[in-house]
Amino acid sequence: MNPNDAPRSGPKSGSRDNSRDNSKPNAKPKSPGGDRRLGDFLCFAIYSANLAFGRAYRQGLDELGLTYPQWIAIVALWEQDGQTVSELGEKMFLESNTLTPILKKLESMGYLRRQRDPADERQVRVSLTDEGRRLREKGMHMNLVASTGLKPDEFARLQENVVTLRDNLIKATAEDA
Repeated sequence: MNPNDAPRSGPKSGSRDNSRDNSKPNAKPKSPGGDRRLGDFLCFAIYSANLAFGRAYRQGLDELGLTYPQWIAIVALWEQDGQTVSELGEKMFLESNTLTPILKKLESMGYLRRQRDPADERQVRVSLTDEGRRLREKGMHMNLVASTGLKPDEFARLQENVVTLRDNLIKATAEDA
């Protein structure tokens, strides 16, 4: 085969984010001037996968009486207790005006406590209560690796790739700001 005849790598569709729906093995790439389908957008594939994860977690979260963001806050605090609200917000990719109501609700449920940092009164530190730690342990049965249909190594590789994608997008948008 002549090297000039080799398939080109890189984007093959005319979508705005240069992605294509690979869920259909025989899907033909769209021409740059062609109509763009929703399935041609990588951003939509990730968005809709996020919604599917939410549905898959729903039964376990309902048993715990939590929403997904509340659960993520519990897990993040279990990993590192005593974080400031801003540190927790960075970890969860949430602004404080979105995170604060989540934390207030978890506090009213008895799962965490918020306290002013004695060293810096401007900072609020968040810690799990014993009940919050027990809740995290109770919820650890929610493991969706098998539900994805991926082998454990494929799951881990995909997770790493999505994290790389997220981090690159954050970096690219920070450079534009």
